[in-house]
Order: sequence, then structure tokens, then C-alpha cells
Amino acid sequence: MKAVVLLSGGLDSTVCMAVAKQAGYELFPISFNYHQRHCRELESARKVAEYYQVEKHLVIETNLNDMGGSALTDVNISVPEGDIAQQEIPVTYVPARNLIFLSYALGYAEVVGADRIYIGVNALDYSGYPDCRPEFIELFQQLADYSTKAAVQDKRRIVMETPLLHLGKKDVVELGVKLNAPLQFTTSCYNGGAVACGVCDSCLLRLKGFTEAGMKDPIPYQEK
Repeated sequence: MKAVVLLSGGLDSTVCMAVAKQAGYELFPISFNYHQRHCRELESARKVAEYYQVEKHLVIETNLNDMGGSALTDVNISVPEGDIAQQEIPVTYVPARNLIFLSYALGYAEVVGADRIYIGVNALDYSGYPDCRPEFIELFQQLADYSTKAAVQDKRRIVMETPLLHLGKKDVVELGVKLNAPLQFTTSCYNGGAVACGVCDSCLLRLKGFTEAGMKDPIPYQEK
């Protein structure tokens, strides 16, 4: 059994990869250099892939920086300090990112003969991104069922797996610890410094999860 895993190097994607490993799949992680604000997450993804001793870690380059429109791809847009209670979609949203990434993953799954794609989207403790919702995954699954040779000719359905979709960050942390996921290699900070900022919404959500789980986050944070 083979599974393509979208691996950003963050907490959720790493725990998602641990779930796929626990399920007995041969792992085919795929990461993206989309000319994001920093490359630290790619370094984290490489360490996680090495931890699981995968045969191949595919890194795709696609330049979303040219398109802009997000604080994660446009250095002229500042990363806001987090407000995890906000209602509007934040400027850290990258337009169509998961749609683009899943499309690559679907093609890769077809090539390597994988019947699962694991993605660590989360619809509870998250930043409000529209491409993390159950509705998005359901619709992409329908698209996948009609857009590949594997599905149309070979009758081999490639299934989207979202094991974290309905988990809070506390649950994600606890699951990662239970599965011995290498959380010490992960990064969640939008600013991408050697030490996490601790104030962007991604850092705040991560810290909230560890606090609620009664655990200490194994990565360093800037002193306040």
C-alpha cells in the first residue's frame, strides 16, 4: 500500500504523516517550494522525511510569489500578530494553495500507484482558510474521481484522507505524541525565524494545543 502525504514541515502535516505510517502505508511525501516567505518549513519537512526513512521526498517548485496576494508569499504584506478569535479570512491565506498542492499530489499518486493522499487540513483550530473545510475536500474528491486515468480507465480510486479534519490542536498534539511523530523537527511560525515568534496566529494555535494537552512544545520560542 502506498500513500502520498502533503508534508509542509508543520505540526499538522507531520502528525498526518505519522497516521499514514501507523496505517501501514509506504510513504511518498511531497513538499512545495512555492517561493514562500521563508524556507525553514522545507528544512523541517526534509528532517521529518529523513526521520521516517522514506525512499523519496519529492519537492516541487512552483512560484506563487509572482501571483502574490498573501503575507506568506509577498514580503510587502506584513504577517499580522495572531488573533485566533478573528472571523475574517486572514492575509496569511494563500490563494488556491491547497487546490494547487492537491492537484500535484493527485498526479504524483497516479504515477507512483498510490491509492491514498493524506493531507493535514483541520476545520476546528485553524486560521479560517476556505481550503481547509470539509466541503473543499469533498468536492476535490469528486474532481479526483473524474480526472485521472487511474479512476476512469483502471477503476482505481485515489482517496483523500484527512485524519485531523475534526480534531482540535490539543488532540493533534496528543495524537502526535502517541504516534511518536518527530514534533521537535516541525515548525509552524509564519515568520520563519530560527526561533518561533510566538505571536502569529499559527504560533498561537500551536501553543494553545500544547498548553491544553499539558505538554511543553519541543521547539524554541522568542522570549517576550
